[in-house]
Amino acid sequence: MVVRAVIDTNIWVSALVNPLGFPARLRKAFEKGNFEVIVSEPILQEIADVLSRARIRNKYEITEEDIEELLILIEERADFVLLSGDVNICRDEDDNAVLETAIKGKATYMVSRDDDVKLDKAVSDFMSNHGISVLTVAQFLKLVE
Repeated sequence: MVVRAVIDTNIWVSALVNPLGFPARLRKAFEKGNFEVIVSEPILQEIADVLSRARIRNKYEITEEDIEELLILIEERADFVLLSGDVNICRDEDDNAVLETAIKGKATYMVSRDDDVKLDKAVSDFMSNHGISVLTVAQFLKLVE
């Protein structure tokens, strides 16, 4: 069975700013085709927005080419889903888009570092009811590496 996952924005950002961490390993596993990624426009937009912030670009010496390369990788290899905005369970509205992406894309996993997603029992129960497990990067890497 193919592993289908939604990768939260903070992990894609971390993969770019720290080429030696778990998120970078996750990106490499994605590049190798070890799992499928599901994405939506709000996730791509948030990745672009965060990485384009001057303080992040300057601190981590991220170039426009670095950002473009990551976005093209995701755009070319991920499955896109359209959102309707009908998921409203998280405190943070941006997280609702991530959850809806996982549900609409029939993901088996959602990978996140966000405590609002990982630690909120209502959120984990809601996702579980849709057959989706919320995992940390380290947990997910054990499945796909």
